Amino acid sequence: MKKILLSIAIIAATVSLVGCSSKNKWTREERRQMREELKNYRDMVYVQNLNDSEFEVFSDDVADAIEVDYPVYTTFIEMPGSGDTVEVYVVSTIVNQLDADAHNMRNIYPYPYLVAQGVLPANLSRDAQRAFYKCFAEKVDNYYPSTQSFFNAIVADTTSYSQMARFQQQCAADLFDWTVVIDETIVTE
Repeated sequence: MKKILLSIAIIAATVSLVGCSSKNKWTREERRQMREELKNYRDMVYVQNLNDSEFEVFSDDVADAIEVDYPVYTTFIEMPGSGDTVEVYVVSTIVNQLDADAHNMRNIYPYPYLVAQGVLPANLSRDAQRAFYKCFAEKVDNYYPSTQSFFNAIVADTTSYSQMARFQQQCAADLFDWTVVIDETIVTE
């Protein structure tokens, strides 16, 4: 009799664990709603340069991270400050992606921007652009000890001839024999 009662108790515990864990997973509709919410972040510098398929992967990464920490969707959505929490996850995902693949520099310094700044020539092939961003990312990785220090440098950078500009110019010169001349004029009164 004890064996039967013990078996029933074990089966009941297993069923309740399986039942609870399946309730904690977000449904397809809940994931879709979160991806829709994440579209509000498309104007962030890193995210705005992602094409649709890259953004879909990005939003899935954010949604997955939130789902792990907040397995009950309705509890998360009803939580005060859930919007701020989503923003924190968006920024952390950006930092994680930059840590994982420094070639994402093209999303921070897009090619059209670098052409407009005179750093790169127009009509570079995809291979030439990849070579430039690889060189640029290597210089950044070698110079800054952490992603945090890199972001601090970007935020604090207000001069036209910054460390980033020097890296860009060095890579352009090394790869394309493209020389960028900065003509700085100092005005004194």
